[in-house]
Amino acid sequence: MGKQGSQKVWVAGSRGMVGAAITRRLETDGANLLPDPARATLDLRRQQDVEGWMANNKPDVIYLAAARVGGILDNATYPAEFIADNLQIETNIITAAAKLGVSKLVFLGSSCIYPKMAPQPLREEYLLSGPLEETNRAYAVAKLAGLELVRSFRLQHNCDFISVLPCNLYGPNDTYDAKHSHVIPALLLKFRAAIEEGASEITLWGTGTPRREFLHVDDCADAIVHLANTYSSDSPVNIGTGEDMTIAELADMLCAVTGFKGRIVYDTSKPDGTPRKVLDVTRLQASSWKPKIPLQQGLAQVWQAFCLQPWPLPSPEVSPRPYRRRA
Repeated sequence: MGKQGSQKVWVAGSRGMVGAAITRRLETDGANLLPDPARATLDLRRQQDVEGWMANNKPDVIYLAAARVGGILDNATYPAEFIADNLQIETNIITAAAKLGVSKLVFLGSSCIYPKMAPQPLREEYLLSGPLEETNRAYAVAKLAGLELVRSFRLQHNCDFISVLPCNLYGPNDTYDAKHSHVIPALLLKFRAAIEEGASEITLWGTGTPRREFLHVDDCADAIVHLANTYSSDSPVNIGTGEDMTIAELADMLCAVTGFKGRIVYDTSKPDGTPRKVLDVTRLQASSWKPKIPLQQGLAQVWQAFCLQPWPLPSPEVSPRPYRRRA
């Protein structure tokens, strides 16, 4: 991507979990980072504003991590916002990047856009091969459209744009909210509550047998930057470890990390969810990249930082407001 520090780099969505990790990773390389405007300053849903900002700042490289994201409840309650906002954000940035001749763009998809019943491990060619998970269909359709935008601009205009599909991530800037968190922060909430309250047991939903894959967000950011420097194809790339573990094994590891000495109880009357979700990372491994942060080490770092936060945690932000465009 050119001489180090000579290209202007924009991490769109740098305040989010993945965007912040990409920013940290680029800072270690001495990258020439453009300030990422706050939402109040630049509404990425407004095409004219996005094109004007990009024309004025002239980024050479873009990491497109900006998106409306949320848990199952938010996705089910506000599907219009999740599809409309994400379609607008990705369309505005990708089309403006093509017009301005941006030398590299990396679009961040998600492993949750694979078909609900796709074979495991999930290979990139399984995309669009079957029905989506209903609870996040609007979000998934928007992200799939982003992948197709990237592919189409490559094929028609020879733009060096690529797409990546991270697995289940954890790490700094994660969301700790019992209703909206992903697996690891949701479990950390349960463990800390039990320790703070002196509880003798922790109850988890399901049987503990579903298998999941986890990657530290700093490893994810490292893989994304690596691919930006080495990969050029219209085929997306899965980002993960290619290894999974049961929820029960994860809970046992968290007992060791947190020092919780009580029992783990499984409420088998509650659903397990998908039996297994793990990515095929053959394409990523072919680029000579491997993760560096072992899961237990990463969990220990996250737990230590989490315990520095005041308890009980402040109430989470309210769900996204009904969709309104500014006049």
